[in-house]
Amino acid sequence: MTLFDHLVIAFYFAFMVAVGVVFRRFVTDVSDYFRSGGKVLWWMVGSSAFMVSFSAWTFTGAVSKAYADGWPVMTIYVANAVGFLLDALYFAPRFRQLRVITAVEAIRLRFGTVSEQVFTWLQIPLGVLNAGIWLNAIGVFFAAVFGIDPRLTIVVTGLVVLLIALSGGSWAVLASDFMQALILMVVCAAVLAHTLARIGGPAAFAAVVPPGHLDLGQVFTRDFLGLWCLAMLVKQIHTTNNLYDAVRYLCVKDSRHARWAGWLGAALFLVGIALWFLPPMIARTLLPELGTRFPQLAHPEEAAYIAIAREVLPVGMMGLLASAIFAATMSSMDSGLNKNAGVFVKNFYQPWLRPQATDAHLLRVGKLATLAMGVLIVATALEMNELRGLGLFRLMQRVGILIGVPVVVPLFLGLLVKRTPPWSAWSTVLIGFASSLVFSRLLTPDWAVRTFGLEGVLDSAEREYWTQSAQFFANLLTAGTWFLLTRLFWPQTSGADRARIEGFFQRMHTPVDFEREEGPTAARDREQSLAVGWLAVAYGTFIVLLAAIPNPPAGRLTFLASGAVVAAIGGWLIRAAPRPPANDGERA
Repeated sequence: MTLFDHLVIAFYFAFMVAVGVVFRRFVTDVSDYFRSGGKVLWWMVGSSAFMVSFSAWTFTGAVSKAYADGWPVMTIYVANAVGFLLDALYFAPRFRQLRVITAVEAIRLRFGTVSEQVFTWLQIPLGVLNAGIWLNAIGVFFAAVFGIDPRLTIVVTGLVVLLIALSGGSWAVLASDFMQALILMVVCAAVLAHTLARIGGPAAFAAVVPPGHLDLGQVFTRDFLGLWCLAMLVKQIHTTNNLYDAVRYLCVKDSRHARWAGWLGAALFLVGIALWFLPPMIARTLLPELGTRFPQLAHPEEAAYIAIAREVLPVGMMGLLASAIFAATMSSMDSGLNKNAGVFVKNFYQPWLRPQATDAHLLRVGKLATLAMGVLIVATALEMNELRGLGLFRLMQRVGILIGVPVVVPLFLGLLVKRTPPWSAWSTVLIGFASSLVFSRLLTPDWAVRTFGLEGVLDSAEREYWTQSAQFFANLLTAGTWFLLTRLFWPQTSGADRARIEGFFQRMHTPVDFEREEGPTAARDREQSLAVGWLAVAYGTFIVLLAAIPNPPAGRLTFLASGAVVAAIGGWLIRAAPRPPANDGERA
């Protein structure tokens, strides 16, 4: 990267810290800090929900599959879009209608205090582990591709995320996610446009990429690919629509805005599929020897997106792309950090240690918990170098299947099936973990070859298709069956538990009337629209100024167009901000 690229990255980090400072004044209590008081507009929640649904792994591990095999990896992201569509159609409004500060509070309402503590102490370490994996992965990747010390990347990225979450809490997290979504999509659109221009335009795409990369018939001809696609669809629906991940909609203003946020998330994923995966598919033909370009990478195909971007982008734009890749990880980290700190404070510290604590005290403890978990995530990432041997694609998918699936099954089914006893959730997790241990050893690719009488030897992709899909469906069927069987014990459920569960479902199905519940002056529509709008205008102006970097006319035009789009969206938010009441104009 050039000096210009490094300056762009430095500005990006400074800008993200500034976002946290801007939204510091929005935080007045614990509800503001952990769920923005339930006052956020749909466009900020939808973009944040979109951003936290993936990490930099998309630009490394997932891209490597698009480079090597073509379309199958897109299944995961189509499934994400389907999950968001289900949010818009059903789940998102109901999540907001739970009217809780943390998702684990909703778990307590549905399954009781024992399940509350089980999921608290499952999710906090799992959240730290996942964030450590993401942070370590981006450190290792940037070290190999750009020659940046991985420890420096880990520490700086972790510090910036921590500052964002500490300063402005959930408000700053959501605003930074919106800005990062803008940057990400605009830069990726530039990569796609320049890549298509390099091959002669969109019409040449089908002729350039390897034929197998677009062959949908592989579902019927390649061993276990169809099974894997189905597994990914069902898996992402569960991981998008469950009680714990309901946290993404707890902060939205009302039921209507929650539904719109779901529509926005689905649309962004559908657009993202083209932006993220068409360039590496083209790179397979234009840059067939990534191993010689990146000999230091154990899996050179993980650099496919960076490689094609280097080939086509103007000077300075790689800094924006690096910022976008940072954004993909930072958005997942800051949301997870804020979420886990909220769970610790509201679901352990307050009920068990300080039941009479004041709101101001809980806010201080929340910031201390955020600081402690941020430091722990950075320390975890610094100690994870031994995980480099397993490709990022396999690592993330296996962690999600072996650990994540047993956790989300009861939190998904618990929204749809009412008459299960309180212990149905934590017992399902135990059964799911046990099935993970058993089936990961039994349902091997070699077992599949013997059992199904397959001819020949499975290639590495087919072995991975079988491993992931078999383990997923084994976990899903075992855990799901157990959860449904617990309905047999509903008659033994106490009257108090039945009343609590009935109250949970009644609350979940009661639409939010914001003005009646929060008060006519509680909304912060104008303030958030103006704050984010001016931030977008500022960053868009910065991108426009990058057109001064020495580049061919097409390169300068790319900066002008990209900056104009970001600034225009900011201008739209400013223009759309509600006018203040006549007697409150001075506050505007």
